[in-house]
Amino acid sequence: MSVARTWAVALTGLRGDPVEVEADVSSQTPEFAIIGLPDKSLGEAGRRVRNACANRGLDLPKRRITVNLSPASLPKRGSGFDVAIAVAALATTTRMDAARVAATVHIGELGLDGRLRPVPGILPAVVAARRAGHARVVVPAANAAEAALVEGVEVFAATCLAEVVRWHGGATDAVELDPVAAPAVDESSDESHELADVVGQADAVDALVVAAAGGHHMLMSGPPGAGKTMLARRLPGILPPLDDDAALSVASVRSLSGETVTRLSRTPPFESPHHGATAAALIGGGSGVVRPGAIARASDGVLFLDEGGEFPAAVLDALRQPLESGVIQVHRSGVAATYPARFQLVVATNPCPCGQYGVAGGRCECAPQAIRRYTRRLSGPLLDRIDIDLRLQRVSAARRESDTRTVTTAQARETVARAREHAAVRWAATPWRRNADVPGTWLRGPAAPSPAVLSPLDAALRRGALTLRGYDRLLRVAWTVADIAGHERLQPDDVGRALYLRRGMSA
Repeated sequence: MSVARTWAVALTGLRGDPVEVEADVSSQTPEFAIIGLPDKSLGEAGRRVRNACANRGLDLPKRRITVNLSPASLPKRGSGFDVAIAVAALATTTRMDAARVAATVHIGELGLDGRLRPVPGILPAVVAARRAGHARVVVPAANAAEAALVEGVEVFAATCLAEVVRWHGGATDAVELDPVAAPAVDESSDESHELADVVGQADAVDALVVAAAGGHHMLMSGPPGAGKTMLARRLPGILPPLDDDAALSVASVRSLSGETVTRLSRTPPFESPHHGATAAALIGGGSGVVRPGAIARASDGVLFLDEGGEFPAAVLDALRQPLESGVIQVHRSGVAATYPARFQLVVATNPCPCGQYGVAGGRCECAPQAIRRYTRRLSGPLLDRIDIDLRLQRVSAARRESDTRTVTTAQARETVARAREHAAVRWAATPWRRNADVPGTWLRGPAAPSPAVLSPLDAALRRGALTLRGYDRLLRVAWTVADIAGHERLQPDDVGRALYLRRGMSA
């Protein structure tokens, strides 16, 4: 046949679009042309395909080969189209099962020796193929474990192009090659941290449990050595395990980031970018291919900003829109990618650049202007989106001896699970399950408690200590406190506790 067809997948963020790959040969000046909005790396696929075919003993016609990527209006990027282009080009003159070729999605990069090399984004690409109704997918052998995570799809993990041709019924006597090795797997993200290691900070542990139970954002301020980072790293361990959809979303983002994915981890992710990170590193970006940033990688888990006062104000303010919408949209020239941003924000900061301001026995040498400049990095609109504002002090010997209550990770996880179940029952007739997700119009409307219970919040709102957004966030925290205590209705003590958790406010 002169025209052959197969399929590939174009990724834009987590969204995958099926792309029909058509190859045609004509009696013109020999050339390998790729059309359909390819980028630079995809435009070079012709050279890789010709060398790969020659080195595997697979002859391409010495005529003009035109490969069309349809729909032509969709931008295509990356080397993951190589295998589809090679199979379509070979199918124009090589005897293969045309129906099988036309019903299969091919994903992978070709080396000059004909071996299939792994590419990032295999998991979301296979998910997109399944969603489009394709039942068979060819992937590089190094991506086999990742592709196998998607149920309902027949995955063929190929070592080289000759194996793919044989799988489609073609004849070739090419010798077998060793597969390209998969990158090493980093399992450090699943390390557990025991909450019982935190001593002398019982109030902080209680606040951490409240944050986990309701999905609330948290700010911890205090001098160096107070245990802020230690507490933050233990938050993922007391969060509920990820469900199937969340685990697949987390793994897809990791795959797009270039990480090797071999299983669906049920542990919520923990991202802690350095304070020197740029806004692009936080929200995502890149040249040509829009990679996920720290916000997307922390989705369904925890985004921890250590040394929050050292982050540039513009970088911190980039968090404001994702905190409200739950998604992050990255726009670049000719492309716009959308990633999930359902993260739980935890910020840790010192009281001043030297960390000694207001510390008992400490000596702060920072100028007043330096302290104001440092604290203003966290803007008012960003602080208004944080539910719990915890002030920590260093653990003294006397405090350690007096505060002997210990909470283990298992105990905290059980408390969090019980509180979330309590909240899920209350919001069963609504689209929400966590208190942090319930909109203020609902909290002040159908779910509003009695005026007597709300009077402390109303008083704080009248004197300007709260904005209406802060009012709603305090209501959410109060409901979480009530869930932990097992209250069916909101009690005045629950509101009082929520006020205390926000900068130690009182009615």
